[in-house]
Amino acid sequence: MKSTAAADAVAPAPAWGVRTPGAGRASHISPGMEYQGTTVQLCGLFPFVAGSGAPTIGVPIGRHMLWGEVVCLDPLEWLREGLITNPGVFVLGQPGVGKSTVVKRLITGMTGFGTSALILGDTKPDYTRLVEHLGGQVIRVGRGLDRLNPLDSGPLGSALARMDSTEARQLRLEIRGRRMSLLLALCALVRGQALNNTEEIILGRAIDVLAERLDRDPTVPDVLSLVEAGADELLTAARARTDGEYRRRVDQLVPTLALLCEGSLRGVFDGPTTKPLDLDAPAVSVDISQVAAAGDQLVAAAMLCTWAYGFGMVDAASVLADQGLAPRRQYLGVMDELWRALRGASGLVEHADALTRLNRQRGMASVMVTHSLADLDALPTPEDRAKAQGFIERSAIKILAGLPPRELNRVNEVIKLSGPERELVASWAAPEAWFAGSVHPGRGKYLIKTGERNGLPVSLTLVGDEWELYDTDAAIRQVQP
Repeated sequence: MKSTAAADAVAPAPAWGVRTPGAGRASHISPGMEYQGTTVQLCGLFPFVAGSGAPTIGVPIGRHMLWGEVVCLDPLEWLREGLITNPGVFVLGQPGVGKSTVVKRLITGMTGFGTSALILGDTKPDYTRLVEHLGGQVIRVGRGLDRLNPLDSGPLGSALARMDSTEARQLRLEIRGRRMSLLLALCALVRGQALNNTEEIILGRAIDVLAERLDRDPTVPDVLSLVEAGADELLTAARARTDGEYRRRVDQLVPTLALLCEGSLRGVFDGPTTKPLDLDAPAVSVDISQVAAAGDQLVAAAMLCTWAYGFGMVDAASVLADQGLAPRRQYLGVMDELWRALRGASGLVEHADALTRLNRQRGMASVMVTHSLADLDALPTPEDRAKAQGFIERSAIKILAGLPPRELNRVNEVIKLSGPERELVASWAAPEAWFAGSVHPGRGKYLIKTGERNGLPVSLTLVGDEWELYDTDAAIRQVQP
């Protein structure tokens, strides 16, 4: 005799219901609705939602490679929301994997939200077409093209005329300090070593004298002429009792200044600025591709002047905003091919470090781009290499594109990567297949790292005009064999 439990047991209904009238049988069951949102919004809809942790603040960079949600990035917005401690971005990856593509996506999106982009020294050029498309300003520096005056007060000089006496005096001292800093760096570049104390004092007095005498910004030829003439103010500054003693103290300074005017740099930095920066432009690119083939010395000089001029523009906008004379602006500064400038001479790293250290106070995010940490080894001194590594460590956001295992070992000393993260980034560096039309396996794939958090693996897909505007190989494809 069967037990009561067995007699009362009922077979479970099939997945689509029992095939009898009135049993609610369904011939097809639709999948559940898919929702995307924050846990705050969706917890009432369904209590078992799992958050991915990827921020949705900023410019859409691409989709998360594991679960497909959109990943956004904006260093300034992330700083405001407390996700990071500084707005520095460091992009590292092999050639051809799309480093400039992710930077251009940032530029396009952030300018759309009101951030002004500054491409401070485009050596290829990679950004000209994009800046022109965005309605920005392109300055082409080179022999016979646009010229930059290293002693130009730039936008700071324009702000000076709109301020009262107290603030104006402070700003004049700031302009003087910038002129001295850049002129000393350029002199060190062409000489191959820093100037001595006496030469620095003479240059400082020469700049002061010219600022008093001229109703315009002084130029390097003006400084050279004054130093050669041996004005009384300069003899006093040099602590020289006779003209002969003065000549002995400037016998190395005169040729150094002459090299800036008559050497390989002639026609680039030896006159007034021909095309001032536009404070109201949505994006500004300083194209130095015409001087890039002339060697690292000229590239380093062009980049130093470009950085000084660009950061002067940012500071001028900040001063005008503090005085209520202009709206508050924020900037995204792009420093591509950074190491080509820094290896020009010893001490240039310190100059770049001084320019970039206060970006957070300026309301400016900076993006530095390079191929390998081995670029640090080309810097002249151990002190320079240590300071340059600080650029990486100080950048709160690191974007890693395809990198080989050997490079990842070095990266891991600065950025702690988990085993799966290293394997993922290394897989993007694998060689592409041997057939025509193949694409590098790491193109458009990035790992975004911030602090000790797990990295965000992102796949970027171009849309619309981006295919043409972001293409860095267009010149090769346009040639028909």
